[in-house]
Amino acid sequence: MSSGFMVYGAGVAIILICSFHKSTEDSLPELSPQQYFSTLQPGKASLAYFCQVGSLSNSVFLEELREAVRPLQDYGISVSKVNCVREEASRYCGKEEGLMKAYLFRGNILIREFPTDTLFDVNAIVAHVLFALLFNEVKYVTILEDLHSIENSLKGKANMIFAYVEAIGTPEHRAVMEAAFVYGTSYQFALTTEIALLENIGSENIQRAHLYFFHCKLALDLTERCRRTLMEQPLTTLNIHVFVKTMKAPLLTEVVEDPQQVSTIHLQLGLPLVFIISRQATYEADRRTAEWVAWHLLGKAGVLLLSRDSVDVSIPQHANVAFRRAEKEAPVEFLVLDDIDLIVAHVKNNMYVEEIQEDEDGDEEGPDLAIQDDEVAETVFRDRKRPLPLELTVELTQETFNSTVTTSDSIVLFYATWHAVSMAFLQSYIDVAIKLKGTSTVLLTRINCADWSDVCTKENVTAFPVVKLYKEGESPVTYAGMLGTKDLLKFIQINRISCPVNIASIQEAEKYLRGELYKDLFSFTSVSVLGLFSPAMTPAKEHFREAGKQLRGSVITGVYSESDVWILSNKYAATLPAMLLARPREGRIESVPLASTPVQDMVQILANAPLEAFPEITVENLPAYFRLQRPLLILFSDGRISLQFRSTVLALVRQKKLDSFIPCWLNLKNTPVGRGILKAYFGPLPLLPQLLLVNLHSGGQVYAFPSAQSITEQNLILWLEKLEAGLENPITILSAQEWKPPLPAFDFLSMMDAPTSQAPTKKVLECMNEAEVQDSAEQPQGSQSTARREPVETLRIKHWNKSNWPKDAEEPLQLHKEL
Repeated sequence: MSSGFMVYGAGVAIILICSFHKSTEDSLPELSPQQYFSTLQPGKASLAYFCQVGSLSNSVFLEELREAVRPLQDYGISVSKVNCVREEASRYCGKEEGLMKAYLFRGNILIREFPTDTLFDVNAIVAHVLFALLFNEVKYVTILEDLHSIENSLKGKANMIFAYVEAIGTPEHRAVMEAAFVYGTSYQFALTTEIALLENIGSENIQRAHLYFFHCKLALDLTERCRRTLMEQPLTTLNIHVFVKTMKAPLLTEVVEDPQQVSTIHLQLGLPLVFIISRQATYEADRRTAEWVAWHLLGKAGVLLLSRDSVDVSIPQHANVAFRRAEKEAPVEFLVLDDIDLIVAHVKNNMYVEEIQEDEDGDEEGPDLAIQDDEVAETVFRDRKRPLPLELTVELTQETFNSTVTTSDSIVLFYATWHAVSMAFLQSYIDVAIKLKGTSTVLLTRINCADWSDVCTKENVTAFPVVKLYKEGESPVTYAGMLGTKDLLKFIQINRISCPVNIASIQEAEKYLRGELYKDLFSFTSVSVLGLFSPAMTPAKEHFREAGKQLRGSVITGVYSESDVWILSNKYAATLPAMLLARPREGRIESVPLASTPVQDMVQILANAPLEAFPEITVENLPAYFRLQRPLLILFSDGRISLQFRSTVLALVRQKKLDSFIPCWLNLKNTPVGRGILKAYFGPLPLLPQLLLVNLHSGGQVYAFPSAQSITEQNLILWLEKLEAGLENPITILSAQEWKPPLPAFDFLSMMDAPTSQAPTKKVLECMNEAEVQDSAEQPQGSQSTARREPVETLRIKHWNKSNWPKDAEEPLQLHKEL
């Protein structure tokens, strides 16, 4: 590895054929072609930008090149701008076909050509240059066999650093190449952009860049795979440096001194220390335990074996673990943790630090409100050469549009090729086409509004992208879900059946409620709704049909209005007219009376019907539960929750003892922002799992379930009764500062509420938790946004006296900033 690595010292030159741009702040030395070539020396690196005098194109690239001057100089690569003049002819000047290319040189020898559109920012420039220089040191692999071949060649000899990045030229790619520049003589580097390769080595979260350390030097048996350690921090240059340093540190260190006085590389890198306390009689077993813990905490903490018999420090009799945070003067904690998994969990829960931000200039700038669009545009730009199987969808034109949508059930994507979000969503749309290939009766089509604007205007398309469903004899239905494969697929599949479905008999109704009538659709929704009406209840039935049509594609609805409807009414204790909410997976069927219920209230009930009784809270589903405006009874967990706790909560839900709350849980592994929320509540992270009651809408109090108690039905009910009686003190009271979107265009909650903006009546509030709330007060009239700012008393905790709240916390709150 080291022989080829000396290429760095040889120096390189990049020549970019582009336009000329004057700037009073130009940091690029300006030379003529003759002056530039005379400065090239063997062993020296140079980046040259050739510009036609008087041209004003490609000025954006010039700005990015100026930004790349300093980082490239750090690697011994100077940067110059060469002004092409008529008096000095050069083959790099004046070639129209070469205006969009970059040339990489070592001395005066051409190494590689780049189209300049691949060098779209400073990260791409640095990444591409280093990648070309380190071509022999950083192996690019595309298949698993190549990775295994490199791995086998290193066993017993050296270790490997393997990285996956989404595309060449990304910030993560730059970070990996900069690490390879520094550590290339010590480790073999391998790189891939193939997501299939990442899946093959067993990575769980494949939606981000990954970096693994392969411990091949320890693998003496050629038949075994090298042990791997995943870097869990984001791929930045500094994070990779810290990670590699921890890989070089000893796996386990034995100490006989005061833990408070111990200093290791881990503390210097900001990582905590774990001391496994050993006795002479159990030394071998303790060492094996310490080594096991060290492997599981590699890259996260330093692990040491502390001899109780040799240290002159008072160690509690029953303590078997000591923990020391990286903060200066942080005291040593002595713990009793009888399970190895508890040791690892305790460290992970207490080692979280804010993501390292690398800002060379130290300038603090305000939020860039357009960064989301920029990131989308950048992603589209990177993936522009990735082929999509567009042939799986039918491309429509002005001539073919009407004939297609009037003769077949069609899904139409209205998009524009110049619009970044449209092009990003096109990938999801094609993914849906792949999943439906050969199985769907719906025709997937697309029309480019940049080419056929008259058609899009006629179809009332005023924003991109838009998806509409066209069925013969029916008005088109606009898709209003999230721009992703999963939700769009659900919309298409549920729309295969009519909405609502006409149920013809009692037997068919029972099969419908059990989920047997449309089994293939229950993978997309957990609830089906059946409206019960006597033959004479025509107005109520029509209201229900209208509500179902407004929510087509999001919930399955059916209607039964035969003369024997009273059989179902009696069986499920439903007063006609009524709707039955059936959840076959949970074996529950609930009834909701519909007498004198307006259409918009029915829409609200149907919209809330798919909400789970005990959901996992994520960034995507939080708004749906948050707008119910009830306190969150939320369990924070570092992984999946136990079946015992789930059974406890669901039992209380069935007993209707949690109707005033939203029982839910949050997995910190799936939603890392939960760590920041816990830090805001507690300061240091508490032991997990942690059950909290968070009253976001009325008072802002946060209560913690006693950690010394097990979470059983009895203990949970007693705790909630104490809260109701005002016998518990909150661990914190959230600020009453109102949280608002930075601009009206970012008010996504209002956008989500727009289809059902009419204020819900008392009946809707009674159905929001899939059960009736007996003591609801009447909902005041007004807009939905007003209701969110001033929640009514019925949306507070059931039966709780307002006088129990601290006076300084009576103002209603918006969603906590962390959430």
